[in-house]
Amino acid sequence: MFRRILVANRGEIALRVIRAAKGLGIEAVAVFSEVDRGAPWLAEADDAVCVGPARADRSYLDAGAILQAAEQTGCQAIHPGYGFLAENAVFAARAEQQGITFIGPGPSAMRRMGDKVEAKRTLGAAGVPTIPGSADVLPGIEAARAEAARIGYPVLLKAAAGGGGRGMRRCSNAKELDRGFGEASLEAEKAFGNGSLYLEKYLEGGRHIEFQVLCDAFGKGIHLGERECSVQRHHQKLIEESPSPVMDAATRSSLGARVAGAVASLGYRNAGTVEFLRSGDGSLYFMEMNARLQVEHPVTEMNTGVDIVAEQIRVAALHPLRLRQEDVVFAGHAIEFRINAEDPSNGFRPDPGTITSFEPPSLSGPGLRVRWDSAVCEGYRIPPNYDSIVGKLIVHAPDRRRAIEAGKSALLSLRIGGVRTTIPLHLAILDHPDFVGGEYDVQFLERSGLVS
Repeated sequence: MFRRILVANRGEIALRVIRAAKGLGIEAVAVFSEVDRGAPWLAEADDAVCVGPARADRSYLDAGAILQAAEQTGCQAIHPGYGFLAENAVFAARAEQQGITFIGPGPSAMRRMGDKVEAKRTLGAAGVPTIPGSADVLPGIEAARAEAARIGYPVLLKAAAGGGGRGMRRCSNAKELDRGFGEASLEAEKAFGNGSLYLEKYLEGGRHIEFQVLCDAFGKGIHLGERECSVQRHHQKLIEESPSPVMDAATRSSLGARVAGAVASLGYRNAGTVEFLRSGDGSLYFMEMNARLQVEHPVTEMNTGVDIVAEQIRVAALHPLRLRQEDVVFAGHAIEFRINAEDPSNGFRPDPGTITSFEPPSLSGPGLRVRWDSAVCEGYRIPPNYDSIVGKLIVHAPDRRRAIEAGKSALLSLRIGGVRTTIPLHLAILDHPDFVGGEYDVQFLERSGLVS
């Protein structure tokens, strides 16, 4: 096992990794930018190193500075969390070249899964159903027109690299395709340094469902069930729940086994998430794989009792998976709410600032649990330089109905003063009949009338 690891991230996920490392008896070193100097999560690390100014590309995205921090503090491994360098194959390769273990998939597997076209081709060859669309990146607008004519409108242009909705355009006809192609390519180039696009059939009424997998270095892979992530705004997830309201046990077992087996057969190592779009007729199609830890991993941990971050560290240290598939037990229902410092009534405009008052969520009742993953406190100033997430509120109950009611109680008990947050929107969603009935899809929020 490692003696000391570097946590190459910030905020709630940095704190999450620090605590997981300490639980394994491992020292944790944090990094921080100048604007994060003195931030609350740094106090729980065994050491902390400044890696640059506020701009992410000169601090948290500066691979050289991160690697130097790891070397000068004697770290044997680096955990990237999510975002920043988490899916950067070049960074993972540089770490390995310097004798530092990257806690995540190897560079070759990351490259294969990070390129969405290659990932689609690879998983399709392994027997996982894929959405109809281009088999490769589109060389230009003419190829896009031909592919759209072949599969029929509406279609979705997507960036071959990256994610989060950037470099993505829904096109209902040829005119929208012509306009969207240039816009999406430019946006992808700016966001990911790669303007390549591919095209897929747009499935009306689709639901976003993803499977959590864990694979070790010895060819063994298991799944930890699925998460429903269809409550989104601008392709960014807001609420996740597990299990999905539309997934039955037989489908979970069969598809989960197929996914875990396919990913393991490719030599993939560590945690990963295989994302699907469920069409209106119930068919599930592979979209992409995220070769990293997901923001929403706590809902799976609450349902299975598996500490995914601790398993990541063990696998990276070349320990075999301790769990067999039959050891994974799914119990109850969990819902996660992303609490962001944003104004939903104003296009989700970020609202950074100082937290003037704070009270963590509470919950009481038979079979009810609440978890608050955050690194903020009263007096903390949320900087405008990074993601606007304040924390993640997760509730767990014996069934979905009680989980929804627990979510309401926990959200009402959470007090965050000084900045606008998404708490009121979450409460409104929990009262909406489509969400209560489990009859929602990725367009739910747009249709709901809850946001302008």
